[in-house]
Amino acid sequence: MDEMGIKAEPIREEGQAAPETKFCKHCGKSIAKAAVVCPLCGCQVEEIKGEAGAPQINITNTNANMMGMMPGRIRNKWTAFFLCLFLGFIGAHKFYEGKTGMGILYLLTLGLFGIGWFIDFIVLLFKPNPYYV
Repeated sequence: MDEMGIKAEPIREEGQAAPETKFCKHCGKSIAKAAVVCPLCGCQVEEIKGEAGAPQINITNTNANMMGMMPGRIRNKWTAFFLCLFLGFIGAHKFYEGKTGMGILYLLTLGLFGIGWFIDFIVLLFKPNPYYV
């Protein structure tokens, strides 16, 4: 036995055939040639091969939800931002985005009593330029 408590290989006589062995890539000890995991250190020494092989995985990067439609109208962030800053209480930025119903609601309620105007101001500040509506 060595310092790790593992038995050393027995000494073979010249007439005996050597069992098929290989060395572990991690601990360097002699292990059976068919071993996939080293029984001494527990590390994987070869890839696990299944009978059917590796499964075929197909990745398609198409979005089925779009169904060929355009993503929307492109709008400039800074145009919408300054419309919101100066005329947001009457919904000018909503009319610019093509959201006429929300624009009328902002016009009648003075920007949803200022709360909607403030929220839109912050949201527009963090949108990418250009953005889609």
